[in-house]
Parts: sequence; C-alpha cells; structure tokens
Amino acid sequence: MARMHTRRRGSSGSDKPATDENPEWSDVDAEDIESRVVELAEQGHDPSVIGIKLRDEGVKGVPVPDVKLATGKKVTEILEEHDAEPDLPEDLRNLLARAVRLREHMAENGQDYQNKRALQNTESKIRRLADYYRGDELAEDFTYTYENAAELLEE
Repeated sequence: MARMHTRRRGSSGSDKPATDENPEWSDVDAEDIESRVVELAEQGHDPSVIGIKLRDEGVKGVPVPDVKLATGKKVTEILEEHDAEPDLPEDLRNLLARAVRLREHMAENGQDYQNKRALQNTESKIRRLADYYRGDELAEDFTYTYENAAELLEE
C-alpha cells in the first residue's frame, strides 16, 4: 500500500497468525480479561497499550495473546460495553497531539521548513479523519483548529 504523503510504496508489515481459536496454554477466563481491560482503561491507557500489556503482563500471570480470540470481542467493544471508552478515538488523539507539538515547535522555529511540511501533512490527516468520525465519535459541527486540538487534549 502506498503512503499518503510520499511517492514511495509502504513496507509490508507483520501478519497475525491465521488461527481461529485461543491457544490452550492461555486458559484465562473471558470475564477476568474483560475486568483487566476495564481496569487498565481506568488507569488511562489507550486500547493499543491495553493489548500490549495483556500480551506482555497478562491476567494473573498468564499472557493473553489475542483478546478477540479469548473473549470474542475487541478491546474497544469491551470498553464500550463497560462505558470506559476514551472520549476521542486513539488515532485522532495521537494526530492531534502531534499537531499541537509541531505547532508549538513552529512558533519557536519559524524557518524550520521540514516541520512546516510535517505540520501541513498532519493537519491534512486530521481533517480526513475528522470527516470519517464526524457524527459518531465527534460532534457534528467539529472543525479542526489548533485551539480546538489543544482544548481537547487538555481534557
């Protein structure tokens, strides 16, 4: 797949193993996994970090290689069921944080043209994602501005 803002092709990534059942060595109860997911979300972790922590630390010392295979639900679905989902989608929050950092850098370093271009690309991605999420996860009248982004990240 090609990258959005370059002329190069993307590098291939790793694929998950083609299996449809949880390994027998990871016999953690689905309810324990769900309670651990909610606990990690309340500590302020994003869904991707929750998956990594479950893979590495596990539940009660037993690693969970794949939450969806073990519980039948994705991490975000578990969070929605327990009303613990984040206020912004993780990908949009990360892009907003990057744009705020770049904008602050550009205020101090006005001649940094590479970062000016990076800021333009990041803001373009934010607008595209905002169109995708508008109405569901975002308010219908949401428009991206630096002030909006800084305010959303402070919450």
